[in-house]
Amino acid sequence: MDTLSESARSERMSRVRGKNTKVELRVRRLVYSLGYRYRLHRHDLPGCPDMAFVGRRKAIFVHGCFWHRHDHCSLARLPKSRLDFWIPKLESNKQRDGIVETQLREMGWGVMVIWECQLNDAQALSERIREFMEEKGKS
Repeated sequence: MDTLSESARSERMSRVRGKNTKVELRVRRLVYSLGYRYRLHRHDLPGCPDMAFVGRRKAIFVHGCFWHRHDHCSLARLPKSRLDFWIPKLESNKQRDGIVETQLREMGWGVMVIWECQLNDAQALSERIREFMEEKGKS
């Protein structure tokens, strides 16, 4: 059972952002500080990557653990109510992510997914980003 009224729930859900989230902004600052320049939300690429490095043919997606169902992550827990709505919705997000990643790789692009929880260790994430950006060929 939902603890909020329908209008309160609608108002709260309308605040959930699809792009320019706090997590995405933190990743952008980190990538920029490493010296890499990017284009945001390229609509001409499958999945509209959060960051596209056109010259390197690399794309970074910043995923929220809840919305994209990060495996074995405590932030990816299911809601307690309306599971008949949430499970198909969240699973379709995860399925779509896999399709988009495959499409980009078939186009010769390298793809990196950064999960919300990975921002807890900025040093390790920086190293991972640097390795991804510098590797040659498909990733």
